[in-house]
Amino acid sequence: MNTKAGEMKAAGHDVISLSAGEPDFDTPQNIKDAAVAAIAAGKTKYTAPDGIIELKQAVCDKFKRENGLDYQPGQVSIGTGGKQILYNALMATLNEGDEVVIPAPYWVSYPDMVLLAGGTPVIAEASLQTGFKLTAEQLEAAITPKTKWLIFNSPSNPTGAGYTWDELKSLTDVLLRHPHVWVMTDDMYEHLVFDDFEFCTPAQVEPALYDRTLTVNGVSKAYAMTGWRIGYAAGPQHLIAAMRKIQSQSTSNPCSISQWAAVEALNGPQGYIEDNKALFQRRRDLVVGMLNAAEGISCPTPEGAFYVYPSIAGCVGKTSPGGAAIKDDESFATALLEEAGVAVVFGAAFGLSPNFRISYATSDQELTDACTRIQEFCAGLS
Repeated sequence: MNTKAGEMKAAGHDVISLSAGEPDFDTPQNIKDAAVAAIAAGKTKYTAPDGIIELKQAVCDKFKRENGLDYQPGQVSIGTGGKQILYNALMATLNEGDEVVIPAPYWVSYPDMVLLAGGTPVIAEASLQTGFKLTAEQLEAAITPKTKWLIFNSPSNPTGAGYTWDELKSLTDVLLRHPHVWVMTDDMYEHLVFDDFEFCTPAQVEPALYDRTLTVNGVSKAYAMTGWRIGYAAGPQHLIAAMRKIQSQSTSNPCSISQWAAVEALNGPQGYIEDNKALFQRRRDLVVGMLNAAEGISCPTPEGAFYVYPSIAGCVGKTSPGGAAIKDDESFATALLEEAGVAVVFGAAFGLSPNFRISYATSDQELTDACTRIQEFCAGLS
């Protein structure tokens, strides 16, 4: 879809892309200044394979300050983005036949990373009826003697769904009954939560899971640092050591300049996070309202992140104004791009249909224009 949208733009078509999963504003100035200072100070050499001690300590301080979790630097891994952290952990732990429970809708990379590491993805589908959240009963049913990990993402990409303390406690109660199952949390959208929602993470909710939880986060979303490529995690020291071995023989250390920028991000002023949250919440409300006014679309209000994941069940089986048969969410997204010039990501990529994902990390004007086009497209279906 992104390739097709780019080709259409290059050919002169008016295309609005709502597929990018990154904030549309710049990295804060204090973080950029820290990177420049690091360059000037000559901090441009190799570092330890999984990160400088200063950044590991900043991560420990962050987990203590914001999540009530106690870690030492030897329990911390710094990677080239959160994706490398997740991949290293799976590579370090999975054997052929091991299963990994992945709630759907899921971030597109989870199943493929499990497969690359020799494991078997076990998809547990969370529906619109449960707010795209996995229930305790579904988790219980998905666990087998072969289960090695549960991958848990809240707030979620692609749905924006966030688990409350009580909802998460119901899942951790299940995990307590299965001591062979480890928990890999993807908390990348921790700071992008709205209304009165309060973020929590599994090891915080259930301290008994501390020794089998890898708590993953990063600076990409909250600090608008997607291109800097710094992710981090904390967990049991023997797991971190195994992940370090893998990283030392693959990429070695993350960019030294990005690491020093991340130190400033975690240790420096945090006030702009609240400003950004307010901006995203306004955009969320704009998009949800306009999509729910479109014929055949139902869009729940997410608790966090910067995505919505509307259902197009009311559009399936119809024909577009240009004559395309709307058989599923992929054909819907293709027709929407070709006929209305709006690029979205169809739900099959995230493991749950018929839906599509919109990122509202763009301007109010573009969002209004795109949602108006979606409304007109849906009104023209017959």
